[in-house]
Amino acid sequence: MDPTSRHGHDLLPELVSFIESLEEPRILTDLEFRILAANRAYRDAYAPTESVVGRRCYEVSHHFAHPCDEAGEACPRRAALASGGTERALHIHHTPRGEEHVQVELNPVRDRSGEVKYFVERMQSLPTARAVVSSEGLTGRAPRFREMLQLVSRVAPTETSVLLLGETGTGKEMVARLVHEGSRRASAPFVAVDCSGLTETLFESEMFGHEKGAFTGATARKLGLVEAASGGTLFLDEVGDIPLAQQVKLLRLIETGTYRRVGGVTPLRADFRLVAATHRDLRRMVYDGTFRSDLYYRISAYPVRVPTLRERREDILMLAASLLSRLYPGRRFHIEEEARHALLAYDYPGNVRELRNIVERASLLADGDRIALTHLPSEVVEAETAGNRVEAGADAAASGKALLTAERDALAHALSRHDGNRRELALALGLSERTLYRKLRAYGLNKPRKGAAGA
Repeated sequence: MDPTSRHGHDLLPELVSFIESLEEPRILTDLEFRILAANRAYRDAYAPTESVVGRRCYEVSHHFAHPCDEAGEACPRRAALASGGTERALHIHHTPRGEEHVQVELNPVRDRSGEVKYFVERMQSLPTARAVVSSEGLTGRAPRFREMLQLVSRVAPTETSVLLLGETGTGKEMVARLVHEGSRRASAPFVAVDCSGLTETLFESEMFGHEKGAFTGATARKLGLVEAASGGTLFLDEVGDIPLAQQVKLLRLIETGTYRRVGGVTPLRADFRLVAATHRDLRRMVYDGTFRSDLYYRISAYPVRVPTLRERREDILMLAASLLSRLYPGRRFHIEEEARHALLAYDYPGNVRELRNIVERASLLADGDRIALTHLPSEVVEAETAGNRVEAGADAAASGKALLTAERDALAHALSRHDGNRRELALALGLSERTLYRKLRAYGLNKPRKGAAGA
């Protein structure tokens, strides 16, 4: 049943019965954001100990006092009213398990006259598998981070190849695991391959395996990583480092879905979902001739940019706290104010991986549960000092500019009171005429009025 196509006189009983029959979490809301019904799947997942019927959806999901779009969240409701169809948004929901990123899919329901009367909302939490929950960077509220999660949530359930782009240390492997956990292959293996560690001679043997006796030292058959990933996801990290001569073999694997072990003659069938990642500019490499254009277009059907930590500074302290809690479960650290400012001012060339090293080092240096500025590395402390100098310089520049403006205005006012007579003005201000003239010229006030004496 499609609730958007029902035009009965009173849809409410039918809609309540409809959403209760569904296995995925659903709620029914009215135009005033009130929850009219919530099915068992929703109650079990998001409200096992409280009743949500009669409350407003934004109060339950976000603990907001106002609708989502008035509190910094995207609201699919307004978009659905404008488009007349299904709309989606990624939200941060309060759940019994803590805050979770939840994909909200909203469908407007019309009455007999065609007017929207209700909304049916479907909730789907992003994967919470152990590998993802224990990740080092999949926590945050920053717009760039949430945009990335939105892209991942859309592509994960499909079979489309994904290309993750981002600097070293941004957490590309964790995002790849998130794609895997959100797919139908989640129960099958996730196999990560560090392509930067594969030499040209090792590439085929590691990727495709080899038969006994295929080369000196091949004393037994070896299964390759492609075979190990059968039914699951093959993650090629730093795909831009694959030697040019071996790129054609990877392309053939992707295009034909078959391969042979080194030394073998029997074609084997590959069954994996491809996720690739790189910190390199593959487009530039294609232009320079160091990366095959046909391979690039095969793996880049769905590019996802993983943001740097510099682009999500509002997440730094949240990430630091999250990393500390995972390093020391049950122990609660307090980051002092100066240290917090320093962490926010630093640029993190190593991104989330570097932040993890910084907070782990600081926790080891701290005698108790308080992390101070002195516990942070010198480069982080220097960034804070440099930031203070820049801020102080900016304040001084602003103050100086204000002072100059005030002096110019005062001179212009005084000049008008003395009818443009610079000699009288100099005498009144206790300045020499030469000094007064320099100031007037600097401020563009040196043009005398016509007929002014002493001009």
